[in-house]
This record gives sequence, structure tokens and C-alpha cells, in this order.
Amino acid sequence: MSEVIVQRKLAPFIIMQLSSVASVISGSMTFIAIPWIALEITGSATSAGLVVASTAIPTLLLAPFLGSFIDKFGRQKTAVGAEIIAGFVALLIPIVSGLWQLTIPALIAIGIMKAAVTPGGSTARKSLIPDVAKPAGMTLDRANSIHEGLFASGFAVGPALATFLIASIGSANTFFVIAGFAILSGLFAIFIRAQEQHDEVKEDEGNLFVFAMQGFKVLFSNPAIFIMMAAIMALAVIYLPTEMVVLPAYYNALEDPEGLGAAISAAAFASVFGALGFEWIHKRLSYANILRVGILGIGLSMLPMSTLPDQWAMVTFFFTLGLAWGPLLPLLNTVIQERIPADKRGRVFALEMTVWNAGPLISMVAVGAAVDAYGVGAVYTVLAVGVLIAGVFVSFNKYIKELDV
Repeated sequence: MSEVIVQRKLAPFIIMQLSSVASVISGSMTFIAIPWIALEITGSATSAGLVVASTAIPTLLLAPFLGSFIDKFGRQKTAVGAEIIAGFVALLIPIVSGLWQLTIPALIAIGIMKAAVTPGGSTARKSLIPDVAKPAGMTLDRANSIHEGLFASGFAVGPALATFLIASIGSANTFFVIAGFAILSGLFAIFIRAQEQHDEVKEDEGNLFVFAMQGFKVLFSNPAIFIMMAAIMALAVIYLPTEMVVLPAYYNALEDPEGLGAAISAAAFASVFGALGFEWIHKRLSYANILRVGILGIGLSMLPMSTLPDQWAMVTFFFTLGLAWGPLLPLLNTVIQERIPADKRGRVFALEMTVWNAGPLISMVAVGAAVDAYGVGAVYTVLAVGVLIAGVFVSFNKYIKELDV
């Protein structure tokens, strides 16, 4: 009987992880496939950057309201609806490609529709972690370590699968598989059974704008979360364009999609170890030092990669980068979940999603134009130095000590 009770307590956490893995495989495949299609249509890194930046706009504008939806109507319900809708939107790409001609405006329009709903699923699941971890008898360190480790596993599978499918069935048809994983994520989320924690909501719930903006108020009043968001913003603005524009342009010129998938999957695979080791690492390092090691490690890994070495070396340095990256997201999740009231958690996690999307929006088109003008090597070097400088700034910022208070 006791074994059955334990299994029932673990079941919501396990089912949520299945939903998360299916979702991130879908999302990480899209991460590769959208800019690849743009490059196929135009042959221009600038166009690829424009497409990626344009699809970030709805998340930037709607994320605070997605967070409000999560906090008002439920974390599990949002996880279900967001993933299923995203799956059906993804099906539009092969449909449009098959019936008409897929153009850059059409790609942007579909990307915007998908980006408008996709963040809701991952944000809702992060907000739900304490609700499924507590009955399973897990600390937040362990629950977030497992959650982000499995997330990274899905991200290791997605790019490799996407590049394999692009090479074998074509970039547009790859979106049939992308849609399937998103819908599967939503179906898994239907079966998550958890008692969602709720705190007393004091702000005016009748005013949607005020309710949504509470996330910003919490962020700016909490130095520990603010410094983590600053680190994430630096990586979003400077690092993400290397994976979304610079490297796709490099490997597209080599006609080697599998090489791109192998490099990014190496980082994702390594980040599994970094994420799963978060609880162990925290027993030996403070939160502040985990952040320092992570962001500086990313910058130091990028410097040799910017010389565009042989593929084996590129994969090796990406693996090192992934080890540094791995503990950062479990750290961010844990800090938010420990310090933010349950009924504001969705809005704060939505701001994290806003940062991830606003960052590339700021820099993506400029990076694409710079690649077209100056070449991959020169731009990659500048971005690598930029990440390292940002890492030094964050590491010595006075607010980093607040992580350990």
C-alpha cells in the first residue's frame, strides 16, 4: 500500500516532466528549423535574423499577460492549452508550403502566431514545480535540477532530430514532427493531478493591466531576482544570436546541417549534467558563486569557438559551454520559487520568458547584417568578448550577494 501511495505522489511530477520533454523537443526543433527555412528562401543571414526577431515580438508584448492568465486561471490548464494550440499552428508551415509557396512574410506570420502561445506552456510548468515537488518529497533544488536536466535532454535531442529531418524529408515537412511533439506535450499535461498552491491576492484583479504589471514590481523590488534576470538578459542579447543566426549561416554555407545539430546538441547534452548536478553543486558553492562560474564559463568557452575550429573542436568547446550553462536555469527557478508568492509566480516566470525573447529582438537583425557585411568569424569574436565582459560585470555587481541572503 505504501508503495502505491509513493507512486501516486510521484506521478504528477513524472507526468509533468514527460510533458516538458515533449515540449522542449518541439521548441528546440523550431529553434533550428525556422532560421534554416529563412536561409533557404533568401540565402541571407539578415533575413534569418529578421524572421527570428519578428517572431519574438508577440512574446515580448504578451508574456506579462500570459503570466496573468497562469496566475488567474491555473498552471495546469495553461500548460494544456498553450501546447495544443502551438502544435496546430506549427502544422500551418507544411500546409502552406504544400498548397502555395512559403515566403518570408508567411513564415513570419506563422512564427508570430506560434510564438504568441508557446511560452505559456513552459512558464506554466515552471510555476507548477513546487506544487508537484512537495507531495513527491523533493526539495526545490532537486526538483529544479531534474526538471532542467530533462529540459536540456530534450534540447539535446531536438536540434539533432531537426537537422536529420531537414536533410531527409525537407525543412517544411519537419514541422509535422514539431507539431506532433507539441500536441503530445499538451496531452501529457491533461493528466497532471496536483493541488495548486494559492496565496491571497491583494492587488486589483479587475484591472488586467495592473495585475500583469505586478510581475515587474516584484522583479525590481527583489535584488536577488533582478541580478539573475540581468545575467539572463546578457546571454539573451549577446549569446543567443550565435546559435540562431551566426552558426546557422556558417553551417548553411558549408551545407552541413548535421554539423550544426551536433554542435548545439553537444552543449545541450553537457547542460544535462550541469543541471542534474545543481543540487550537488549547491552543497559546495553558494548561489552567487554558481552564477559567477556559469556566466564566466560560457564566455571563456566561446572565445576559442569564435576562431571556427575543426568540427571536433567546435563540439568539444560547445560541450564545455553546456557544462557552464547547466546549473543556471535550476538556480533561477529555485530563487524565484523560494522568494515569490505562489499567486505571483506565473507573472515573474513570464518576465523571464520576456527577457529571453526581448534580448534576441534587440540584437538579432543587427547580428545578421553584421554577418553579411563582415563574415561569421569577426562577428562571432565580438560576441564572445561581449559575453565575457557581461560575465565580469555580473560577477562583480554588488547585488549578486543578495542571492545568498
